[in-house]
Amino acid sequence: MLLQTNWAQQLNPIIQDPMSNNVILKNVVLTTGLNVINHKLGRNLQGWVLVRQRASASIFDAQDSNPNTALTLYLNSNANVTVDIMVF
Repeated sequence: MLLQTNWAQQLNPIIQDPMSNNVILKNVVLTTGLNVINHKLGRNLQGWVLVRQRASASIFDAQDSNPNTALTLYLNSNANVTVDIMVF
């Protein structure tokens, strides 16, 4: 029983970390302006990180105006660019 308690104390923080349950979306083409991206998480999006950006661009989210955070990520870009995005 002590072993199970110790494992739970060690593993639960890892399992509950949103970054441990992520999806990497590869070769996402962003165009100038608002882009609506299906994040494929099957739950509400908690955050995102660019893991690869293939050209110079300023990218920011518009999630505050997104009515469907369970399915999509709203990203704005000031230039056309292809990116890889880790969503969690």
